[in-house]
Amino acid sequence: MSANSLRTLLRKLEPVFTVQFHLPTCAIANQLFLHIDYSLSSCRSLAALKRLHAVFLTSGYHADLPVCTKLISLACSLSSTMDYAQKLFDQMPQRDVFAWNTLIRGYSNLGPCREAIILYKDMHFRGFSPDNFTFPFVLRSCSVLSALREGREVHCNIIKHGFENDVFVQSSLITLYAQSGETLDSELVFGQMRVRNIVSWTAMIAGYVQNGIPENGLGIFAKMVNSGTLPNAITLVSVLPACARLECLDLGMLIHGYSIKLGVETDVSLVNALIAFYGKCGLIDVAWSLFDQMKEHSVVSWNAVIAAYEQNDAGFATLKLFHRMLDQGVEFDYITVVTVISACARLGALGTGKWVHELVKSKGLECNIPITNALIDMYAKCGSIELAREVFDRLPSRSVVSWTSIIGACASHGHGRDAVEFFSRMKEEGIRPNSFTFTTVLTACRHSGLVEEGRKHFQSMKTEYSIVPEVEHCACMVDLLGRAGQLLEAYEFIKNMPIEPDANVWGAFLGACRIHGNLELAESVADRLYDLNPETVPFYILMKNIYAEAGRWEDVARLKLLLEEVEAEKVPGKSSVEINRRIHTFWCGSRISNF
Repeated sequence: MSANSLRTLLRKLEPVFTVQFHLPTCAIANQLFLHIDYSLSSCRSLAALKRLHAVFLTSGYHADLPVCTKLISLACSLSSTMDYAQKLFDQMPQRDVFAWNTLIRGYSNLGPCREAIILYKDMHFRGFSPDNFTFPFVLRSCSVLSALREGREVHCNIIKHGFENDVFVQSSLITLYAQSGETLDSELVFGQMRVRNIVSWTAMIAGYVQNGIPENGLGIFAKMVNSGTLPNAITLVSVLPACARLECLDLGMLIHGYSIKLGVETDVSLVNALIAFYGKCGLIDVAWSLFDQMKEHSVVSWNAVIAAYEQNDAGFATLKLFHRMLDQGVEFDYITVVTVISACARLGALGTGKWVHELVKSKGLECNIPITNALIDMYAKCGSIELAREVFDRLPSRSVVSWTSIIGACASHGHGRDAVEFFSRMKEEGIRPNSFTFTTVLTACRHSGLVEEGRKHFQSMKTEYSIVPEVEHCACMVDLLGRAGQLLEAYEFIKNMPIEPDANVWGAFLGACRIHGNLELAESVADRLYDLNPETVPFYILMKNIYAEAGRWEDVARLKLLLEEVEAEKVPGKSSVEINRRIHTFWCGSRISNF
C-alpha cells in the first residue's frame, strides 16, 4: 500500500487518536497497524464492526489476512449467528490455519455445530493441516451432536498429526467419549495422560457423574485433591451432582465451605448446583435461602429451586413458584415444564395439568419428547387414560421412553391387554425395549392376571435382549404367579433368583399368601421380612390380617402391640382433590368439616 493510501486510511480512523503525517511511510505503517488493532479491539457492537469493515473495504485494506481474521473473530463474538462471520470468511482472498480455527471455534460456540465438523473436513480437503487449537473445537462440536463416529475419526487424525499427548486435546477427547456414554474410552484417554490439568480432572469427574457413576466421580475428585491440583468453580459444579445422587450431605457441605474459601460462592452455576444439591438432600430451606440471596435469577436457577420443592413432595409450593416465575417474565424451558407437570401428577391436579399443557402448546413445545412423556404420565396418574393416549397418538416420533410411558399408563389403569398390544407395536416399529419397559409390561401382566404373557416377556428379557432381570422384575413375577394361585412356583422362583430377594419380593409373596389363605407359607415369609426390615408397618398389618382371617387372635393381639411400638414410623395416607384449579389435601384422620 502506498504512503498516500496509508494516510487516507489513517484519516478515516483518525478519531481514535492523532497521527503525525510527516512521518516516513514505514513509521506511518507501524502506527497504522497499532491504530487498526486499537480500533478493532474497541469495537463493542455488530453495527460498529460493520462500519469499520466498510472503512477497510474503501481503503483496500480488507484483503490483509490478520485484519480479516480479527474481523471474523469479532463477528463471532458480537453476533448471535454465524452468518456475517461466514460471509467475511468466504470473501477472504487467502486463508491460514488460524483463520480456519477462528471460524470453526465460532460454530462450535454459537452453532450449528454440524458446520464446525463440515469446515474441519473442508479444511483437510483444501490442504490445511489442523493444529492443537483446531481439534478441541471440533471435538466439542462432536460432543454436542453426540457424533461419536466423527469423533473417533478426529481422534485418529489427532494421533496422525502427533497431538495425542496435548493436554487440552486429551481433555476434549475425555468429554467427547463421556458425553457419548463411552466411559471406558474416557478412562483409557485419562489413564494415558502424562500431564493432567484442572480441565482434564474436571472432564473425567463430569463424565462419571453424567453417566450415572457418581461414586467414581467422587473417587477422581479425591485423587485430584491428593495430587495437589486445586479445584475451581467448574470442578465443584461437576462434583456436587455426585454428592446429591449419593446424598453425601457432609461432603457437599464441605464443598460449599470450600467454595467460600476460594471466593467463588457467588458463581451463578455453582449456586444453581448447590440449590439442586440441598434440594436433593431434603434441605429445602437452605436451597430456598441460596436462591433468595441471588441478585439475578436465570431460568436455570428457577429450574433448580422448582425441582427442589417438587422432589420433596411440596407440590403446592412448586406450582406457586412456577406462577411467580411467570409473573416475573422469566421464559420457561422444557425442564421447567417437565418438573411442573410431575408436580401436577403427584397432586392429581388434572385441571392445572391441562393449563400447563396449553402453555406448552402456546410455546410450540408440544412435540418435545420429555414434555410429552411427562404429559402421558401425568394424565394417567390423574385418571385420564384417554388424554394420555391422545398425547401419545399425536407424537410425530416416539422414543423408548414414550412407549414405556404409555405402557405404564395402561398398566396403572388395569388395561393389561392394551399394554401388551402397545409393547408388540413398539417392537414392530424397531424400538428396542429397556429394563424400565419390561418393568411396566410385567406390571401390566400382574395387574391383569396375564400369567403366560408375563412368563414369555420375562424370558425374552434374557433370550432376546440380553437384559439381566433386576429385583423389580422378579418382584413383578412373584406377584403375578402369587395372584394366580401359583404359590409353590412363586416360592421356587424366589429360591432360584440370581440376586438376593429384598423386602419387596417377599412382600409380594406374603400378599399372595393372604389372598389364597396359606398361613404356613405366610409365617415362613414373615420371619424373613422381619429380619430384612423389622420396622416396616405394612408387613405387620398384612400379617395381622392373615392371623385374623385364620382366627389366631393371640397372634393378632401380639402384632397389635408390635404395631403400637413402631406406629410412630408410619406415614399417614393422604389424598388430593382439585376444585376450580385449587387443590385440597386430606390426611388420614382429618375431618371433612375442615374442608
